Amino acid sequence: MDTIINAVNNIVWSNALIALCAITGIYFSFRTGFLQFTYIKDMINLLFSGKKTDKGITPFQAFSLAISGRVGTGNIVGVATAIAMGGPGAVFWMWFIALMGASSAFIEATLGQLYKQEIDGEYRGGPAYYIEKGLGVKWYAILFAVVTIVSCGFLLPGVQSNSISSAMNNAFSVDIPIIAGIPINYFGLIIVALLSLIIFGGVKRLGQASEFIVPFMAGAYILMALIIISLNINQVPEVLRLIISSAFKMESLYSGIFGSAVAWGIKRGIYSNEAGQGTAPHAAAAAEVSHPAQQGLVQAFSVYIDTLFVCTATAFIILFTGQYNVIDETTGTYITQNLKDVDYTGFTQAAVAHHFPAFGNGFVAFALFFFAFTTIMAYYYYAETNITYIFKNRNTKLYIWILRIGFLAGTYYGTIKTAETAWAIGDIGVGLMAWVNIIAILLLSKTGIKVWKDYKTKRKAGIKNPTFNSKELGIKNADFWEK
Repeated sequence: MDTIINAVNNIVWSNALIALCAITGIYFSFRTGFLQFTYIKDMINLLFSGKKTDKGITPFQAFSLAISGRVGTGNIVGVATAIAMGGPGAVFWMWFIALMGASSAFIEATLGQLYKQEIDGEYRGGPAYYIEKGLGVKWYAILFAVVTIVSCGFLLPGVQSNSISSAMNNAFSVDIPIIAGIPINYFGLIIVALLSLIIFGGVKRLGQASEFIVPFMAGAYILMALIIISLNINQVPEVLRLIISSAFKMESLYSGIFGSAVAWGIKRGIYSNEAGQGTAPHAAAAAEVSHPAQQGLVQAFSVYIDTLFVCTATAFIILFTGQYNVIDETTGTYITQNLKDVDYTGFTQAAVAHHFPAFGNGFVAFALFFFAFTTIMAYYYYAETNITYIFKNRNTKLYIWILRIGFLAGTYYGTIKTAETAWAIGDIGVGLMAWVNIIAILLLSKTGIKVWKDYKTKRKAGIKNPTFNSKELGIKNADFWEK
C-alpha cells in the first residue's frame, strides 16, 4: 500500500504541478500590478472592518478561518521536512511561492466571494461554485467538489492529527495500548472529542472558535520565535546567507540538492499557505463585505502571516541551533547530519529544547496541537461546503452527518498510522485540489482581473468602502451581487 501511495504522490506532484503553481503566481502578480506589495495598507485596514450578519461572518472571522487552514502542521513539521529534503535553500523557495502565491490567493478568494450563494441562511461558496457559474462547466465543478470532499474530509485531517500525536508522544512518551485489537491513542480521542463540540455547531461556531484560537496560537509561537531570534541575533546575516546560497547551488536544475530545494520549497510552501489550492475561497465566501475584492485582499495577507511570519520563524529556530539533517533524495544518504535518532518530525522540538530544555518539547507539542487542530476544523468546513454544493437540492443533513462520522474516524485513524504514510496521503489531497483549482482560476482570470480593476478604480477615486454590482461589469451568474 505504501508503494502505491508513493507512486500516486509522485505522479500528482510531478515537476509539471510545481511549475504550474510558480508560473500562475507570477502571472497573476503581473496582471494585478503586484497588489501583494502595493495594497498592503488596504489589506490590514480591511482585516478589522465589517460586521457579521445572520448570514455571514466578519472579514476577520473569515481571515481567521482561512488562517486556521493555512497555519497548521505545515508551519512546523512541513518546514522541517523542506529543510530535511531540500536543504536550507528550500526556505527561500517557500518565500518565493508565498510572495507570488499571494496574488493567486487574491484571485481565488475574490472569485469565491463573487459567486457565493445563500444556502440555508448561510453564505456558501468556493471553487465548485465559481467553476459552475463562472465557467459554466457543471461536471468540472462536481469534480472539484468530490476531490475536496475526499481530500479535506478523509486524506488531509490525518496529517494534522498524526503530527499532534507524534509531537505529544515525543514530549510526554505516552504509550498507545491495544484494547480488543484496536490501538487506543489518548490524544486522538481528545482531538475527536473537542472537534465534535465545534463541527456540530456550523460555520458560525467554526468562525468564532477560529477567531479566538488563531491569534492566541500564532501570537504565542511567534513570541517564542522572537525570543530565540533575539538570543541569536548575531547569526541572522549568516543564516540568511545560508538560505540564499543554498537556494541557488547549481549542481543541477532538475536534480541534486538544488532541484530538491526548489521542489520541496514550493511543495511545502503550497502545503502550508494553500495559495491556489482552492481551500481558502470557501472561508472567503462566508464573509460579509461590500466588494468581492476586499476579502481577496484579506486572504492575500493571510499568506504572508502563514509563510513569511510563522514558517520563517520555524526555519530560523531550526537553522540557528543546527538541529536538522539534510538527505539526498536520490541516494538516501546524509548530506548534513547534525542529529542522530531524530527524524524531521522532531527538528523543531529539538531546536526549541536546545534553548529551553525544561519546557521546549512540551511548548512545541502544544503549539502544534493548536496549529493542527484549527486546520482540521477548517478542513471540515471545506468538506461540508462541497457536500452542500453537490446535494443542495436534496436532504443535505443526512450527507453532512455521514461526513461528520467519516471525518472524525479519519482524524482518529491519522493518530495511529506512520508519519510518512500520513504525509504522502495528505500531499495527494493537496496536489489533486491544486491541479483542478489552478486550471479553473486561470480560465477565470479575465473575470477576476475585472473585479480587481473595479475595486482599484473606485479606491483611486477616493471611495473608502467601494460597493459592487456585477451587472455593471457585464459579469453573469453572480446572483448575489446583482441585488
